[in-house]
This record gives sequence, C-alpha cells and structure tokens, in this order.
Amino acid sequence: MPELLEPVILGQGAPGRRGVAIPEAAVPAPSLSEVLPAAMLRREAPALPQQSELEVVRHYLRLSQLNHAIDKGFYPLGSCTMKYNPKVNEWVARLDGLANIHPYQPESQLQGALEIMYDLQQWLCAITGLERCSLQPAAGAHGELTGILMIKAYHQHRDDAKRTRVLVPDSAHGTNPATAAVAGFEVVTVASDSRGLVDLADLKAKLDDRVAALMLTNPNTLGLFEEDILEIQEAVHAAGGLLYYDGANFNAILGTVRPGDMGFDVVHLNLHKTFSTPHGGGGPGSGPVVVGKALEPFLPVPIVARDASGNYRLDANRPLTIGRVKAFLGNFGMHVRAYAYILAHGADGLAQVSRDAVLNANYLKAQLKEPFEMPHAQPCMHEFVMSGSRQKAKGCNTLLLGKRLIDYGIHPPTIYFPLIVPEAMMIEPTETESKETLDRFVSAMHNIAREVEETPAVVQQAPHTTPIKRVDEVLAARKPVLRWRA
Repeated sequence: MPELLEPVILGQGAPGRRGVAIPEAAVPAPSLSEVLPAAMLRREAPALPQQSELEVVRHYLRLSQLNHAIDKGFYPLGSCTMKYNPKVNEWVARLDGLANIHPYQPESQLQGALEIMYDLQQWLCAITGLERCSLQPAAGAHGELTGILMIKAYHQHRDDAKRTRVLVPDSAHGTNPATAAVAGFEVVTVASDSRGLVDLADLKAKLDDRVAALMLTNPNTLGLFEEDILEIQEAVHAAGGLLYYDGANFNAILGTVRPGDMGFDVVHLNLHKTFSTPHGGGGPGSGPVVVGKALEPFLPVPIVARDASGNYRLDANRPLTIGRVKAFLGNFGMHVRAYAYILAHGADGLAQVSRDAVLNANYLKAQLKEPFEMPHAQPCMHEFVMSGSRQKAKGCNTLLLGKRLIDYGIHPPTIYFPLIVPEAMMIEPTETESKETLDRFVSAMHNIAREVEETPAVVQQAPHTTPIKRVDEVLAARKPVLRWRA
C-alpha cells in the first residue's frame, strides 16, 4: 500500500496576510466601548491564523474532500439509499421564482409553487395507491410520527381508547419503536421466521383489541418482500388495527407494487431515498405522508387544494386534523427536487428505477455469497444482508472489514443492523451505479476476505490511507472537538 504524503494543515500563516479586504465604512463606526460593557472586551487579540484567501480556500476544499459522498465514490449504505442526485434537480430548485419566494406572500403570488406541491401530492397518491397526501413532515422519522399520530387520533375519534399497543417486527428500523413510544404507545415486538419474514403465528398471537397498528416495511429491512402481506393486512384489520407502511424501502417497488393495494392505511415516503433529494449532512429532508380514506380527515393542515376555478389554495378547514406538524408547508426545495425527478422519469422510468435497483442488489449478493455468509438464500429486493461471522472467527469482525473497505475508496455499508443477523453487513447498491462500479466493490470485498485469511493484521490495523487512522468512536461521540484551538 503506497504511503500518502501528510496533508497540508492550516497553520498560523504569517503576520499581515489577509483573506478578505473590507472597504472603509461610509459612516463613522462606534467604538467597542460604546457598544459592549468593558468587562466583555478582549485585552489581547485572538490567536487566529493569518492566511491569504488562496490558503483559506485550499484549506476548506481539503476539509470538504475528507468527507465521503455519493458524488465522490460508491456509497452502499444499506437501507439509506445513497443514490445519485441529478444536478438538474438542483438547478430547478434554485430557479429564482422558486428559491426566492416566502410562505407569507399572498396565495395569488404563489400559484406556481402551490401547483408544484399540488401535483406532487397527486403523484404520490397515484404512486402509493392511496387517497390524500401531506407534504409537511420534514424527514422520514417525522413522517412516521405524523402517521402514528393520525392513527392515534383515528382510534380516539372512535372512542377506542383501549388501543394502546403498536406491533413492530424485530427487523424494523429503530425509528419505528421509537416513534410508537414517543406517540405514547406500548411497543410489542413481532418475531421473524426462518425465512426472515414476519412470523404469522407470532403476529396473530399478539393481535387483540389493544392493538392500534402494525408498523411494517415491505420489503423489510433484510431486503426481503413480505410474501404474506395480504394475509397480514387481513389479520390486522380484522382485529381493528391499522397498517402503517415505513417507506424507507420504497425504492425497491417503485412503479411496480403499491402499498395501498397491499392494504396499508398510511405511508411515509423518504424523498431522499426514493425520489433523489439530497440525503444527510444535517440539511433539510422531507417525509410526506399519504393516507387512505380512514385517515384522510386527520391529515395535518394546511393541505394544498385546487378550487373550481383552477386556483390553488391552502386548505386548513379540517375539523379532525392533528394540526400542524411543521411550520409553513414543509421543506419546499425538497418538493421541487422530487417533482423534477418524477417528471423526468415518468411512470415507465420510475418502474425501471426499482427494477435496476433490485437487479444490482441480486448481482452483488450472487457475487459475494462465496466469501461471506448469507443468512437468507432467496432472492432479495433492493438490498441484502450478509454476515461477517466467518471473518470474525479469524479475528476480523465486521467493524474491521468496514474500516478496511475505506482503503479501497468505498464507503462501508451499514454494519451491525438489523440486529437479528450476527455481524451484519447491509448492502444497497441502488439503481444508479454501473456494473463496473459494482465489480470494483466485489473485487474489494473478495480481496478483504482473502486478507483476513492470509494477512489479518492488514485488516485489523485499517484504514491505512486516511489522514486519521484508528478513531476511538466512543470518545469521538462523547467528546467531539468542535472548535479550532491555536
């Protein structure tokens, strides 16, 4: 492995260097003593580096390149769908008439923006097979909470206060039980069977008149389609409960199967996972909820509606609403990006998205089944989970495998989730990666498996090519360094 040169770190520079020239003010500036109390004034200038503009630009560009991103390399983060974000979507979202409007403007001045939101609502209803949509929730977990609060309001409106339980499969995303608990429900875990699917016997044993809902992802977090979904929904509805669809894995069935046709009552959609809006980084997300007739009266307000004359307006006259879940109308820029993505693909293109995602995942699974353990042999959907138990027995656990993968320029997959698979590695290639990229990933994983057998110390000491080598993850999480020190 070739040694990398030490990175250039921003230092003290030299006295007198400046990165910006500020013109003299046109009016006299007050002295600091006139503005701040004397006790708050510094007696010495801060020991900040003095750098030229070029040096500062290079410093921040170098920092930006230390982060991995989907624009930089393969990012097979299972269940998070790190797919390419088309740059045309960014251009559209930055158009002056969309980026520089304000929700307090009169509706007559926002007709274009409201039309985009109205159309997006209608499209998401058609894609999911449900009745009505709200774009308010700011992220997937926020959409989950909105959906569960609507389910809670539904049962309360029916004077069915005894429904205090929410069923959650043991393979579910961690946000599912967290959402149910935050909404005030008792969480009851439903076991998986040997196929990695919902154990029907366990589910039916736990269905009674205390159950408000079953939260389900289909395909599930193992990347497997719930083959018994029609029997599942029939049993839940027969017991008086509702069915909640976690849309995190919707990229696998987009344009092919609709949650509404499976019997789900409410869906949240992660626009960043399925419709290519940016993912992560602490920026704005979007998690719209789409509901069937039973929950339509409880949607948050306002909803974008169109009147008989064709004008768009905000409808807040909904007596059974759960109220607002976010200020204004949600993260509008994300709506524009998803709108552009759907418009560019059309119905046939959206269906092809899921077909390619499923094809890529099954290709990787087939290529990696020899060096790694596959807990479930059946074909997967958009993602799959494999185990590093064989490598752990040789002294290299899944965490070490992920660290070694960094040396190959590839972001590690999701590890140790779902919890029901020991030494889990959860891999989602998405539809946007080429076969050449997938083959490079396969080659890297085969090389790492071979290293575990022949030179385990190379894996145990990885990564070797990063500016920071062995990170204490616990210390970094508990005591992060968040400011520059001289």
